Amino acid sequence: MKCRKCGFLREFSTDGSLQRTRSRGEREITIIDDTEKVPTLPTMTIRCPKCGNNNAFWWLRQLRAADESEVRFFRCCKCDHTWRQYD
Repeated sequence: MKCRKCGFLREFSTDGSLQRTRSRGEREITIIDDTEKVPTLPTMTIRCPKCGNNNAFWWLRQLRAADESEVRFFRCCKCDHTWRQYD
């Protein structure tokens, strides 16, 4: 067999049967713990529910099914409080 995208070649079994696997790889969700390590996160003007600051970093994550909207996470630039907003 040959991959159409990358050209990877793999020997095909001669008996013509398919193999089914039961293991499933879990995907990791990256949570950003230190904003100093990632200074490129976008910021926006939104009020922090904890300290009242008006500036927060934000990022998007797909937590539910692909046909549902993403979840927007916010982290306050002042007190590091993290909260989420569903669209």
